[in-house]
Amino acid sequence: MVDSGKVETKNNDGIGTISFSHPQSNSLPSGLLRLLADEITIAGNDPKIKVIVVKSEGEKAFCAGASFDELLSIDTFEKGKTFFSGFASVINAMRKVPKFVIARVQGKAVGGGVGVACAADYTLAMNTASVKLSELAIGIGPFVVGPAVERKIGTSAFTDLSINATEWKDATWAKEKGMYADTHPSIDELDTAVNNLAKKLSECDPEAMALLKKAFWQGTEHWDTLLIERAEMSGKLVLSDFTRHAINKFKGR
Repeated sequence: MVDSGKVETKNNDGIGTISFSHPQSNSLPSGLLRLLADEITIAGNDPKIKVIVVKSEGEKAFCAGASFDELLSIDTFEKGKTFFSGFASVINAMRKVPKFVIARVQGKAVGGGVGVACAADYTLAMNTASVKLSELAIGIGPFVVGPAVERKIGTSAFTDLSINATEWKDATWAKEKGMYADTHPSIDELDTAVNNLAKKLSECDPEAMALLKKAFWQGTEHWDTLLIERAEMSGKLVLSDFTRHAINKFKGR
């Protein structure tokens, strides 16, 4: 447990389920980001785990993205770079593990939460799981999650989501753009779909899945460097007066 949140991994017959939670709408402060990236990497290297499911706790928000409280506490470029590098680490961990990652999105996803949903190899969601990239509205921009989101839904849809930073896109839009493979009307049906897919994959040949995953992500080998460069962009912008004022305004709502 860290920062009033937690990350837990459970292995059930080869299905490694990694759950994260935080009392502030499952937001991701730096401590949770480190744990989440570590747990994904550990599960990816565990021969007893054949497929990985990433989920958050509760029935409301999937992930509110960056912690506003922590963003406001950043007072140097290095601290900003380190914070946003946490999202880079999670995305790169999901990309690099030699196992398929299924994301279970039971509620709204904002910013970094959209990045997690897009960095998964296969994402299933509730039909109420709207998405928003709110970064531009607080003076930053979706730089770190951008490559994962653009890869999943294309440049046009990514541009739409980034520019309309205060507008929610519903789950139907997300499914049409390829962010979600499918949507479901209830938690029970979502869990059934996730469990059925994970079980089928856990019975597939691990070597074949690893090679297929590598093929899926071909051309992203430079992300280890790219996402850190993007973290530096955000790390600089988060220090601006505009961003601090905008975050305080959001918190006051």
